[in-house]
Amino acid sequence: MTEHPRTMRWNGNPDGWLTMIDQTLLPVQFKEIECKTVEDVWEAIKMLRVRGAPAIGCAAAYGVIVGLQTLESNADRDAFNYRLNEVTGYLAESRPTAVNLFWALDRIKRVAQENAELSPVKMHQRLLDEAKAIEIEDREMCAAIGRHGATLIDPGTGILTHCNAGGLATAGDGTALAIMFAASADGKEIHVYADETRPLLQGARLTTWELQQRGVPVTLICDSMAGQVMKEKRVQAVITGADRIAANGDACNKIGTYSVAVLAKAHGIPFYVAAPSTTFDLSLESGDLIPIEERLPEEITAGMGKQTAPENTEVYNPAFDVAPAELIEAIITEKGIISPVTTENVRSMIEE
Repeated sequence: MTEHPRTMRWNGNPDGWLTMIDQTLLPVQFKEIECKTVEDVWEAIKMLRVRGAPAIGCAAAYGVIVGLQTLESNADRDAFNYRLNEVTGYLAESRPTAVNLFWALDRIKRVAQENAELSPVKMHQRLLDEAKAIEIEDREMCAAIGRHGATLIDPGTGILTHCNAGGLATAGDGTALAIMFAASADGKEIHVYADETRPLLQGARLTTWELQQRGVPVTLICDSMAGQVMKEKRVQAVITGADRIAANGDACNKIGTYSVAVLAKAHGIPFYVAAPSTTFDLSLESGDLIPIEERLPEEITAGMGKQTAPENTEVYNPAFDVAPAELIEAIITEKGIISPVTTENVRSMIEE
């Protein structure tokens, strides 16, 4: 592919549909799926066909648009509002951890409340415009995160990353990977070490694929190799994304991130988190309050469709963990760099 494919795109007017890359098939197969009902969008989010906090938020906003298409042509505003609440409530149940999901749905509902005088037809168009604005803003935030973060990267740096925080996780160039793309574009000749990220292998399947598409040197490693790679001084920085960040800077990300943060601290390597301001949840004082999604045991006992554990094995499968603020050198946002990571500095930057 000569062009970098977009994670998602809207087709047509309010009666149109959402097209997204089915990320569960990468890197073996590149396929786009068409989501023409709110159930399609819900399933895509739940089953990780689309994943990454910013991308989930964008998809949910568009999911509202397709969900409203079931209204009768002569529906009044009360019926419109009822269906809007029904659709947003349904989409909110798809995944519990990524705060961008709830942020996007709340933003859509707020726009509807602020335009109570509009007819259902005009309101449907207005909400589509808002969903498109969310997508455009996300692309702009990714670019800004890349610019800010690249200033922290020296030429020749080895960078370790965990899970996928690239274009596939957003509407733009990503968060953590946006920094790597920007540093590479600046001619800094970086080399990325990508954790495979068990149990669903987002690092192996998605991160390596994205970096290869953009011509950034990448080496894939097992999650358990991160400490050895640091010990061998192959890595001078760690950069990950985040799905939710508490007011004190505790950052929730894909399971295994906490371990990487501890290892980075032990080896004197700066651990950076890259995320847009929409990923911060200032209503939560610390990461202890972040709800952690627990997924099906089959993802571990029969990963990628192959049974690797005995029948009836007891499984614990949290999808996320939390890197405490004291392990984070800096949080890189579209507004700037938060360092040191404290409640005061987080609020100052995000509430600006």
